[in-house]
Amino acid sequence: MEEFKRLSRDLVAHGAIIDYYQDTIQVPNGNVVKWDYIQHKGAAAVVPVDDKGRLILVRQYRNALDRYTLEIPAGGLNDNEPTKDAAARELTEETGFTAEHIELLITIRTTVAFCNEKIDIYLATGLIPGKQHLDEDEYIRTGAYTVDELTEKIYAGEIQDSKTVAAILAYKDKYMK
Repeated sequence: MEEFKRLSRDLVAHGAIIDYYQDTIQVPNGNVVKWDYIQHKGAAAVVPVDDKGRLILVRQYRNALDRYTLEIPAGGLNDNEPTKDAAARELTEETGFTAEHIELLITIRTTVAFCNEKIDIYLATGLIPGKQHLDEDEYIRTGAYTVDELTEKIYAGEIQDSKTVAAILAYKDKYMK
């Protein structure tokens, strides 16, 4: 297998969620190139399923797209926080629900060409209603949808968020046979 060698990694900008680096890489033919690299602290997400089999999703404004999106609840990890704990935390914060049972559904890497972001996505069942605990900059509305409704929204281009698409289709494949 051809060998790639990182010659340097230089921090360009430090952010609240990501750090942006420029890597200098020697490629197998000996040429030296510059590649962008985004280091992400990691995230967790959750597919909440109510007692009627509907998935609870959140609608929120996303600045990068300048529009509202429909997504599964998710958020970044706190320092040394296990992803299962983060998924449970995000479930409560964004939807108000707690779950009697949480299990790993799928792990994804969102943008492997330039970012190391890893998201563990959990399935939450046995939902117990409660109160949302939103951050001061979060404005989130929740809704309950059938898997068929969500699948239609994916193929109609209404849901494009990669973690949400992967989670819905993984849930459908694993639990809706």
